[in-house]
Amino acid sequence: MADRENLLSRLINGEVDFVLIGGLAAFAHGATLRTQEIGICCDFSAGNLMRLQRALAGLHPVHRMTPARPALELTPEDCERFKNLYLDTDIGQLDCVGAVEGIGGFREAEENSEQISLSSGGCRVLTLDALIRAKEAMARPRDREAVVQLKAIRERLRGEGGAAHGP
Repeated sequence: MADRENLLSRLINGEVDFVLIGGLAAFAHGATLRTQEIGICCDFSAGNLMRLQRALAGLHPVHRMTPARPALELTPEDCERFKNLYLDTDIGQLDCVGAVEGIGGFREAEENSEQISLSSGGCRVLTLDALIRAKEAMARPRDREAVVQLKAIRERLRGEGGAAHGP
């Protein structure tokens, strides 16, 4: 977990615009699922991708979904060709997507998120309801397992008199 915290800290301190999604977002809401990578939905503007690259400096990020595994070497001019970045770094995997199934692009993810506090600072995470929608839309076996846990968490919160997160 320390490596993931370090990676998140770098993104936060590097002022990267992102929303935490996926397994780590489920964990933030109380699910017990394990995940290896950090999944984020981020703004794929040239400025934000250059901040992302600076935040990962020294961690030797490489594109993990291509056979040659080239180093991450972005220029402002080539940023617009990317819609997703799947990276391996010295301290863990980082999946950067421009859109979330069942939610939409970065702006929609941002609208369906809430601020949480981490030891390294504040970060946005999909709301509980938005995360359930996203996991239902993905419909992979691990996502179906996450939906069961997340719905149980939502029901427990409602039973305690608290409202579930989200619209």
